[in-house]
This record gives sequence, C-alpha cells and structure tokens, in this order.
Amino acid sequence: MQPAPEQQPQQPQIMGQTQPMMQQGYAIPVGNMHAVPVPSTMALVALILSIVSFFTCGALMSIPALIMANSALKITDQMPGHPDASMAKIAKIVSIISIVLTALGVLFYGILIAIVLSNPATTGV
Repeated sequence: MQPAPEQQPQQPQIMGQTQPMMQQGYAIPVGNMHAVPVPSTMALVALILSIVSFFTCGALMSIPALIMANSALKITDQMPGHPDASMAKIAKIVSIISIVLTALGVLFYGILIAIVLSNPATTGV
C-alpha cells in the first residue's frame, strides 16, 4: 500500500469571508481580435447641448454644440467604426436645425415688428 498523499492544511474560515474561486488577471484570447483604444470625443456633450438648445436657448447653445460636433466628426472620420460617429452626426444635424429655427424665429419677429411700426394707426402719427 502506498501512503496517502499529503493534504494541505485547511485554513480556518471566518463567517462572511469569501473564498477566491478563480485567479483574476488573465485575458482570454478570442480569435484574432486586438483591443484598439479609441480617442475620446465631445460628441455626447455636443448632443446634449444641441438637444437642450432645441428646446431652450436656440443658437446660444447650438453654435458651441455645432463646433463640438464638427471637432468630434474630425476625430471619428480618422477612425472607421468609432463608437461616437453616429452621435456626432446627430448632434450636428440637431444643432443645425436649432440654428435654422432660431434664425427663422428672429426673422419672423423682425418682420412682425416692422409691420407694426410701419402701420400709422399703431404709431399715432
């Protein structure tokens, strides 16, 4: 008979203490994929600014949003498949729409004021 293999002495367990199940820090290779870091953009900030400007401040916030969206698009165009590309495009479109609507509103009120001021009945002349 062979002697029984030596068993490792078990450490006493304290209640609430977790035992490690597996070692951490090992990466599992999946095919031929390599993680490539993508540069960060301000696309999310541009999208938020453009949406908020659409409902509140008009061109005051949509012009900076358009500038941020254009700079984000420059970064995303250099890297195909960038996750922020669609967000930057949407921010650019929404900010342009907001600028156009603000310009139309200013033009409308300008024409309205010109009509009111040109009417002799309202000016008292």
